[in-house]
Amino acid sequence: MAKTSVINRNEKRAALVRKYAARRAELKAAAVNVNLSDEQRYAAQLALQKLPRDASPVRLVSRCQATGRAHGVYKKFGLGRNKLREASMRGDVPGMVKASW
Repeated sequence: MAKTSVINRNEKRAALVRKYAARRAELKAAAVNVNLSDEQRYAAQLALQKLPRDASPVRLVSRCQATGRAHGVYKKFGLGRNKLREASMRGDVPGMVKASW
């Protein structure tokens, strides 16, 4: 189980990403728009850099919803590899069976 503070930090980042998503999209579009002047594009780049660092979606970490584990998380299920294996062994994941060859 991951530390509660680490999970809360990631949730705080997710809230910041949602808060600044529209503003980031607007500034990014302005920064690459070739119809704008160079000064306007540069100003958009500077404004984008002044946004909080945690407002970038790249800084979000995909975490297991059951344990908070950061590594080995399957996006499709939202679970870490250990918990996904346990769930599939119990039969909670339809269509998933243990491999044997």
